[in-house]
Amino acid sequence: MTVGQALLLGAIYLLFGRSDHARNCRGPRERKGRVVNRTQIEELKADEQELRDAFRAFARRSSIVLGTAWAFAFAILIIAVWAATGPKFHYSDTWQLIINTGTTIVTFLMVFVIQNTQNRDGKAIQLKLDELIRALKGARNKLVDLEDLSDEELKKLEKEFQRLHKRSRETDTHVAKTESRR
Repeated sequence: MTVGQALLLGAIYLLFGRSDHARNCRGPRERKGRVVNRTQIEELKADEQELRDAFRAFARRSSIVLGTAWAFAFAILIIAVWAATGPKFHYSDTWQLIINTGTTIVTFLMVFVIQNTQNRDGKAIQLKLDELIRALKGARNKLVDLEDLSDEELKKLEKEFQRLHKRSRETDTHVAKTESRR
């Protein structure tokens, strides 16, 4: 799939895929002068999934490669080469603009890659913790959906855990004193 095709599929999805009317249609229906049928919507959803999977794979590979010492060394090399060319270009505005533009573009693109990777990692960790909570006897299942609680509810729960922590510390201190007397 080329970038142009991906952009076209994204535009088509935005036009048709998010509409409840278009999503629920069982046969051809008219929507703002466009005929949409179930097959077209299913194709768009499949193409969207393919695009998401491609971006996920790209983001994962990028985070692996760009998180290495070699990538950092390469970035240092680029800056060193840029700095070394300063006298040749008389430290002109264009010379400065090159590094500013390059770093801005790379930073802008990396924000999306990093955010995608962080979102996936966060979801994976959350699912693993949820499974551990469900699997442990005596664990409170209400803790599974903590991310859906309001800030007030989270603060209340945090205070409860602080009280439990303080109580366990006091119990540990009491046990240690008892054992030292023996």
